Amino acid sequence: MARFIYSMQKILNIKIRLEDQAKLEFGMAQARLIAEQEKLQTLYERKAGYEDDYRRYSEGVLDLQKMQEAKEASLRMDDFIVDQKERIRRAEDELEVERRKLTAAIQERKIQEKLRERAFEQFLEEEKAAERKEIDELTSYTYGQKIDIQ
Repeated sequence: MARFIYSMQKILNIKIRLEDQAKLEFGMAQARLIAEQEKLQTLYERKAGYEDDYRRYSEGVLDLQKMQEAKEASLRMDDFIVDQKERIRRAEDELEVERRKLTAAIQERKIQEKLRERAFEQFLEEEKAAERKEIDELTSYTYGQKIDIQ
């Protein structure tokens, strides 16, 4: 039996590499988004700490300077939180772009794999046809030899 050689194997290999690269870029974008979300969580925790400090300084003996510092820090945290939410939105947009690239790369690879499967099926059919022809020729030759002997 002959060996199957897919004429567009190099293209399939390239599509596989492109898909792997798209998976890697998607994973990196996902990691960036998670990191940005963790930063936002940290900012919320810091803000809560400043608010706790403000409440603590406003109880008992009032420390106006520390109360003012805690209040200003809490207000700065609000600004940082707004900025961080914008970073998260951009990271989500980037993740969506990478997801679309990955989806396209997967589709292109699947198309190439389908073409390879069809080419292999055609190869098998051609091999079966060649085998049938060879069997017919052997049968004809053998039958022809028996007739000549008699």
